[in-house]
Amino acid sequence: MGGGSTTQSLMALLCLGLCWRPWDQVQAGVLPKPSIRADPGPIVPKGSPVTLWCQGSPQAEVYRLYKVGDSGLWEDEATQDSRNTARFHFESLSSRHAGQYQCAYRSMKGCSRQSDPLALVVTGVYREPSLSAQPGSLVLLGDRLTLQCRSDAGFGRLALTKDEGSTPPLRLDGQHSPDFPLGRVSHTRGGRYRCYAAHNISDAWSAPSAPLDVLIVGMYQKPSLSAHPGTSVSWGKNVTLQCRSEIVLDTFHLFKEGSLAPAQSLRLQDTTAPLQANFTLSPMTSAHHGTYRCYGSQSTSPYVLSNPSDPLQLLISASPPQDYTVGNIIRMAVAGLILLGLGILLFQPRHGHGGTQDAARS
Repeated sequence: MGGGSTTQSLMALLCLGLCWRPWDQVQAGVLPKPSIRADPGPIVPKGSPVTLWCQGSPQAEVYRLYKVGDSGLWEDEATQDSRNTARFHFESLSSRHAGQYQCAYRSMKGCSRQSDPLALVVTGVYREPSLSAQPGSLVLLGDRLTLQCRSDAGFGRLALTKDEGSTPPLRLDGQHSPDFPLGRVSHTRGGRYRCYAAHNISDAWSAPSAPLDVLIVGMYQKPSLSAHPGTSVSWGKNVTLQCRSEIVLDTFHLFKEGSLAPAQSLRLQDTTAPLQANFTLSPMTSAHHGTYRCYGSQSTSPYVLSNPSDPLQLLISASPPQDYTVGNIIRMAVAGLILLGLGILLFQPRHGHGGTQDAARS
């Protein structure tokens, strides 16, 4: 762990007699305390690399990184062109790397105080929990919503995060309860959520749960939903569900009531009103039977939807064509066996009667 001039040598530092003890209040504090940060962030998946940067002073000669409550200690000599920053690289993180880190530096004037602690969190150490929404992830604006994170027994802390674009979460705030009440939701509650689990007083966390998309309904006027050629469709045929909006919405979503499958979504290139999206279902089977609704949204706010369209009931008007070939073969085979059995039964009495007459003549 470490690169360049970075070395892990506590004994060497002690032998040098440097003021590397951050608790030494007599010598420490002459210089401003440095700051510490993690790149790409303080929450890192197991097996991934991370770099800890310690930013101090242009007069710094040597930087030191240490792990709180651990004997681990790393040193990096400041180079001429970057004296105010030191780099400590970890190539592949494991659970033993999780914890609190601080750094300090030394110059000709003395030693700095230690930086504020940085919590380095390692995820993926344990199996992921599950995340669900109560009463559901499709929520009417102003309704109450609770997210529930469930994990294996033995985990004392659970944390909830919300994706913020491509920026990873900066911290995991754990709690003991699996319930995360979000209260009465506004449009800002829409988004993609994940949860994590960990043991008490640990910076080693589970893998993230599968993402859960919370969709806030009721921000725009409802679209209309129609079926072409109609709502009663023969088995194996095609049907197109058309979602149409009178206001400018560039993305449409089709939901089927009671289905666990994700909604179908279509984004339009032409945004000239009136707007419509065509969802083709083919070939029709019993799985398509049910009630459908559609919603509209803006691609810039994908988790904020319109009011739902009126429900549309889709019916399958005929049974699937059946193949009688196998059944006919079975019936013919059974009939053949019956005829063979009857033939044997008829043959046995005749044969037995003839044998008796021959014996009498003898």
